[in-house]
Amino acid sequence: MSLSLFYLCVGTTLWLLGLHGMLRQSHVLRRIIAVNIMGGGVFTVMVALAIRSDPVDPVLQALVVTGLVVAVSATAFALRLASSEAVAQREKQQEEAPR
Repeated sequence: MSLSLFYLCVGTTLWLLGLHGMLRQSHVLRRIIAVNIMGGGVFTVMVALAIRSDPVDPVLQALVVTGLVVAVSATAFALRLASSEAVAQREKQQEEAPR
């Protein structure tokens, strides 16, 4: 088994585990983690495709680095949205509570 085939299998497994987490989990934070696992699988597959040829494909490497930056930014944004939603729900519960 070649190294690129091994990374393809690992990337596919990561993506499937992330998809399973997205479908089975209801908690927002766990779903965000599942999306990040799926992204890691996609990046692993892209690296495996880049190392197939003798001179490593620089375009795929650049796409992976760009994707990592976008993934970190999207994760930070999703965590901020989840945090503000939790605060709004907590305030709503406090307003509805009898005094």
